[in-house]
Amino acid sequence: MELDGKEKLAVKELGNAVNTAIEQSPIVADAIDQIRRMGFEPNLNLKLEIGLQELEEEFVEAAEEIDLDFTEDDLKTLRRMKIKVEE
Repeated sequence: MELDGKEKLAVKELGNAVNTAIEQSPIVADAIDQIRRMGFEPNLNLKLEIGLQELEEEFVEAAEEIDLDFTEDDLKTLRRMKIKVEE
């Protein structure tokens, strides 16, 4: 599949976001520190492959028509996760 400039930028931003999440992860930092305390310097080489698949038109149209009924508990949970829901 050939990507245009906007799509290539979106894929690059996704790759950067994943890289940043790994770099800033306290879990990853703790694991690296543990290895260093053992007397080793870890060298990490991660390969990220991002594949895209075009959505079929009828799926996109169906997704736009979905009407969800949330309970008050659902809405509270989403708010705690900082997810805004338009009612």
